Order: sequence, then C-alpha cells, then structure tokens
Amino acid sequence: MIVKPSDVERYVEQRPKGMLAVLVFGPDRGLVRERADRLARAIVPDLSDPFRVADLDEDALDGDAARLADEAAALSMTGGERVVRIRSATNGHTKIFESFLDANAQGALVVVEAGDLAKTGSMRKLFSEADNAAAIACYPDNVSDLEDVLRRALKADGLSIAHDALDYAASHLGSDRGVTRREIEKLTLYAHGKKSVELADVRAVMGDESEARSDDACDAAGEGDYKKLDQALERLWIAEESPTSVLRAAMSHFQRLALARAQSERGETLDSVLRKMRPPVHFSRLNSYKAQAQRWSEPQLLHALDMLLETEALCKTTAVPAEAACGRALLNIAAMVRR
Repeated sequence: MIVKPSDVERYVEQRPKGMLAVLVFGPDRGLVRERADRLARAIVPDLSDPFRVADLDEDALDGDAARLADEAAALSMTGGERVVRIRSATNGHTKIFESFLDANAQGALVVVEAGDLAKTGSMRKLFSEADNAAAIACYPDNVSDLEDVLRRALKADGLSIAHDALDYAASHLGSDRGVTRREIEKLTLYAHGKKSVELADVRAVMGDESEARSDDACDAAGEGDYKKLDQALERLWIAEESPTSVLRAAMSHFQRLALARAQSERGETLDSVLRKMRPPVHFSRLNSYKAQAQRWSEPQLLHALDMLLETEALCKTTAVPAEAACGRALLNIAAMVRR
C-alpha cells in the first residue's frame, strides 16, 4: 500500500495488522531515518537491544539472499516482537524482498530505508502494490511542516516561540529533517531557562549575523534613509565585514527588487510576486521590501546595479579604501530614491 502524506504520522505510530515490511524512502535522508526510527521504536523502545533488533546493510543482502528471511523468522531470546532494519536498499534488492513478501511468513517487522526512488522503480512499485507491505515517501518539509515541527519540539521542552521568530526559523530550515532537528536542539539549549523563543534567539543560533547586518544596510539604501544607512555601515565595519561581500549583497538585493518590479509591471500583483520569491523575504522586512519595490523604477534600479558593479571593480583593482567606496555607493543610491 501507499501511505498518503496525511496518514503518515498515524501510520508511523501504529501500523495496520498484517504489515510485514515498510519501505521508507525519499530525498530527505534525515526524515527517512527519523521515520524509520519511529517505526522501529513503536515495537522496540531500545534500538540498541541486540536480541530484538537486527541491522542489515546492502552488503549483507548481496552476500546472502536468505539472510532477510532468516532474521525475520528468528525469535527473540528475551521475548517480544523483533525488528529487522535494512539500510541503503536499492532496486537491485527487489527480488529478495519480493520473495520475502510472497512467502508471507509472519515474524519481525522489516523496516527498509532507501534513497530517492523513481515512481517506476521496482522497489517502490513492489512495496506500493503489495498487500502486506507499505511505502512511505519522505520529501523536504514545506513551511507549514517546518512550523509544526518547530512548535512541537519546543513545546516538548516547555518553550513557545514568537511569530516573527517562527517565520525566520522556518525560512532558514527545510533542506533535511536531520539538520532541522540538530538546529532545533541548539536553539532549545540556547533558550534554556526562558519561556519563549524570540527572534534574537533564532538569529543567534540559526541566522547569519553578517547577512542580517548587510540586509539592514540594503534596506536603508533602498528606503533612502541616510541615518539608518550610516548606522548599518558602522556596524558592518566594526564587525570587520568585507566591503566586497556587502556590495554583492546589495547587488543581489537590487536585482531582486528589479525582478519584482518587472513582474508587477507585467500585471502580477506585488504581493503575489513577493510571496513567490525564493529565498523568501523575511517577515520583518516585508513591509520595507514592498515599499522599496513600489518606489523604485526599473531604470533607477538598473542604474543602481551599474553603480554597485563599478564600485566592486574599483575596490578590486585600485588602492582606493574599500569601505569608503562601498559606503559612498550606497549613500548615492539612497540619494537616488530621495530625489
């Protein structure tokens, strides 16, 4: 059977009777491992128990095709149901699992981990179509999934999280569930003793502080706010940030503004354009970003990009003080929008 995304959590906690094997696969290897662990722990809480858990890798299957059936049929010396875990299974092992499922011998639960398998792949097809097996796909979390994972994990440690902190954390995670779990563990440790996780806590653990400082300078230039820009530049130089990296961050910023402006002029609403941007615009910057996209014209944005590109070349090819050149370029850009 195929386990639908909406049924995965329920299935992992309590699989239906008669299921001999479960294939957990997908591109998110951290989520594959997490779900395989949960399936196994539902039967054997201590996965290090050698009497109730057998671990087999692809070499073990390749070397002895009967090993899977033997392990599944073995009885635990201490009693209780056993689990057989198969790591790194591939389509090349399909016949072994086909024979095992055809025999339909009741015994241990077989939990199979695999990578990203195509819909037409033999392993995925076998487990999806068999009456006594199931296939669970593991794809990278979307924003909603990440927010749920964050809330549940923090709640388990007695922590709540502010809305802007949750938004920021979700925008910086998601490539792999294992990485996400490690980042949440660091965040929980950092916030120990507090009742709520704030944006500053998340930025300190997950965020790139240099990126945040550069964003402040870019927004100030785009808003035409001299005072805010001067303060942002001072923080950048105190932190010994590279002027070249600041210029590149500014180029990326104004390129994204130019793209948003161009798409909105073709008839798409600016709100829709900003929602679809990747990486997404952080919640705390959204109002400023929208205002900048409305104030700047496309010719102005192209002129600002030319100015930044020329300044980067100047910093790399001459002895001009790079910090001064970078600051002057951003101040001139701020002046453009004020005019």
